Amino acid sequence: MDCIFCKIIAGEIPSTKVYEDEQVLAFRDIQPAAPVHILVIPKTHLIGAAAITAENSALVAHIFEVIPKIAAAEGITDYRVVTNQGAEAGQTVHHLHFHILPGRTLKGMC
Repeated sequence: MDCIFCKIIAGEIPSTKVYEDEQVLAFRDIQPAAPVHILVIPKTHLIGAAAITAENSALVAHIFEVIPKIAAAEGITDYRVVTNQGAEAGQTVHHLHFHILPGRTLKGMC
């Protein structure tokens, strides 16, 4: 597979890991958009948010259980969680991933 995140999961490409379990890997983004920028990815390749189904949604629930643990371990209390679906929305790596973005005030969405 030619997915950069799958290669990171396989250990073929190095990353700065902050969390790992059987289902999830979290690591620091190499092009941070905030002072702290962590990516959380499932170890199962899903192309993006549109690939979430009733059969695999427990994996996404697990990711959202892990995110507060990662934030707490990093000493973060306020943060934004972002995912992009598709190229027009800014998705550049087509493997489902969530950005944890704390450390500065970002424009509000609601």
